[in-house]
Amino acid sequence: MHRHLFVSDTHFGHAAILADRMSLRRPFTSIQEHDEALIANWNAAVRPDDTVWHLGDFCYRCSEAYARDVFRRLNGRRFLIRGNHEKIGVRLPWDGPVVDVARVVVQNSDGTSTGLWLSHYAHVVWPRMHHGDLHLYGHSHGSLPGTATRTDVGVDCFEFRPVTLDEIRVRLAENARAGEGSP
Repeated sequence: MHRHLFVSDTHFGHAAILADRMSLRRPFTSIQEHDEALIANWNAAVRPDDTVWHLGDFCYRCSEAYARDVFRRLNGRRFLIRGNHEKIGVRLPWDGPVVDVARVVVQNSDGTSTGLWLSHYAHVVWPRMHHGDLHLYGHSHGSLPGTATRTDVGVDCFEFRPVTLDEIRVRLAENARAGEGSP
């Protein structure tokens, strides 16, 4: 069965992402180790026929050739929501146009569907939020608490890999139990 997965802030090739100043320190000793681990985790989570929505900051401060090499190694049909570090990312061969935000509807395992508002940045309000749409974002590297209806899907928050909507729903339920409420 074809699935949709979500991820943000991979920062392939960005050595400074490993610096101590980051809100959540990534547990890698080099950017090479980081990138190889994220590629392996991506491919373990994503099947070739899956769709992956990358919510920005695919790579940064690396050559375009390096970014293309990483990109070609990743499973799935890939779509990009523009992040704040997309000088190179926008030039990669994504499976659709690069956009600033997107509303997508995905089918759930029970046959129902869920609307999603996708953006690199967290929103306090979003279209159709009062009709059950959820909001997925990145950029904050785990520093911004989620709620029962929105959450950060960055690799810092989900074991350095893309995640399914079912996994996201578990996080949203945890946010609700923690009193984060909605929106």
